[in-house]
Amino acid sequence: MTEETEGYITFGDHRTWYRVTGPLDSPRLPLVVAHGGPGCTHDYVDAFKDIAALDGRAVIHYDQLGNGNSTRLPEKGPDFWTVDLFLAELDTLLRGLGIQDRYALLGQSWGGMLGAEHAVRRPKGLKALVVANSPASMHTWVAEANRLRRDLPADVQETLARHEAAGTITDPEYVTASRVFYDRHVCRVVPWPPEVARTFAVMDEDNTVYRNMNGPTEFHVIGTMKDWTIEDRLRDIAAPTLLISGRHDEATPEVVRPYVERVPGIRWVVFEHSSHMPHVEERELCIRTVSDFLVTQD
Repeated sequence: MTEETEGYITFGDHRTWYRVTGPLDSPRLPLVVAHGGPGCTHDYVDAFKDIAALDGRAVIHYDQLGNGNSTRLPEKGPDFWTVDLFLAELDTLLRGLGIQDRYALLGQSWGGMLGAEHAVRRPKGLKALVVANSPASMHTWVAEANRLRRDLPADVQETLARHEAAGTITDPEYVTASRVFYDRHVCRVVPWPPEVARTFAVMDEDNTVYRNMNGPTEFHVIGTMKDWTIEDRLRDIAAPTLLISGRHDEATPEVVRPYVERVPGIRWVVFEHSSHMPHVEERELCIRTVSDFLVTQD
């Protein structure tokens, strides 16, 4: 059984929960895993802890502020939830764990956007970056999500459009219609594995961060991140980088193309039987792929 420890890092007036799987004193690069959303929890990316058993490195999961086991702040509005806030939290976590001088970072979906924002600053301790299923521009993300949406059954499209026009996006009928998209392009394992279901259950309970930064759904983005892009800064990434995506991913080839074309020396792996969660949909292959990349950077 791989050892696990949990704790909290103080971040301003708040607390960030973390869990370390494996030994922090391992000679291998410790891997920090940044979850998506914005507003998800660590649960759905829990599979990456398998890397600790596979190659002996420490794998650190954490719940970003406002989510999961970290301090919840449902009273905070759009002005509070910024990229800079989550960058500062990540820096605080790295220092708190004493790994700021040597670490790898894996970000999934929004976590990859955060990871790219971290990497373009060229922190001296970042030795490897994994961008998993992430956009480089929210405009492209929304355009592609809506292109995929147009391939949904006509009645599903009608239901989505009707409730969006009426502002009734919490109606169970709208939620059910949205799930058709999610089952095609977010996680194709049906029913969803328990760790994926846990994340979405927590988001149903408290969607503060997702609602403020993204909006109601993956294809109806009206939050503060709606105009975000990192396309013109990607050439500033100096750390060795692995990009992963799924063949059926909402992060389509067009969505991830800027990483492929602009990050120096990047390697891109597409998982043929996955959508947005290869770590769930093709777990063993995905974990092995990430581990093999990290071993070359240790």
